[in-house]
Amino acid sequence: MQKLSEDIVLVIIITLFILLITSFIVIFIILYQKRHQVFIKEKAFLQHQFHQTLLQSQLEIQEQTLHMISQEIHDNIGQVLSLVKLNLGTMDLNKPETLQQKITDSKELVGKAIHDLRSLAKGLNTSFITEMGLLRSIEYELDMVGKSGGFSTRLETDGEPVKGDAKIELILFRIVQEVFNNIIKHAEATEVLILINFLPGELKITITDNGKGFDLSFYINENPNFGLGLRNMQNRAQLVGAEFKLTSIPRKGTTVTLSLPFSSS
Repeated sequence: MQKLSEDIVLVIIITLFILLITSFIVIFIILYQKRHQVFIKEKAFLQHQFHQTLLQSQLEIQEQTLHMISQEIHDNIGQVLSLVKLNLGTMDLNKPETLQQKITDSKELVGKAIHDLRSLAKGLNTSFITEMGLLRSIEYELDMVGKSGGFSTRLETDGEPVKGDAKIELILFRIVQEVFNNIIKHAEATEVLILINFLPGELKITITDNGKGFDLSFYINENPNFGLGLRNMQNRAQLVGAEFKLTSIPRKGTTVTLSLPFSSS
């Protein structure tokens, strides 16, 4: 009888142990499924956010480029065509010694205007930016900055250039474009330097200006739009896995650094 009681107790203990293990397994499966569902939702949200940011970046690039192109047409191409008009208006058929020179000058000016218009038209198409790659796109944009603001600009590269994911590069380009826009509007700079380092497994972009600089915390508090723009750049960088860093010293300029784990496509 005692042995039978011991057997019953043993069976009960084993049964309880099995039930306990089964409960742990069921709870683990339920928790795993919940976490998996949360992960799927977060992944879907991040993908949606990425595509929304990509679309927004494309629209902003076009808007910013349109603004710079309008300035270029007004300040440069318009002036060139005015010179052509002046040449045409002052041509005198009775003075062949100056007529040929005016015709030659006018042809060169018109050729320059056509070349500049073609270059500007390329900037309107974000697919062209994708085809050019990040390096050439930044070089083109920096040239536009130099023309629009009268800045002395310089681009330096280190390492072997590689082409990354086109969508990520487009968002990075938009961040760089926003930095340029801030320099034009606020920095009061005369020089802009860009260093692009293609390091093993990392892309590093450093943008430095010699402008007035600022106290970052004070400036954000006094200028909510700047704070919003800064957070926007930080969020976009984070979305593509990049680190965004801004440092500034009053009267000594500002430096923006973008660091991205990078591999060729």
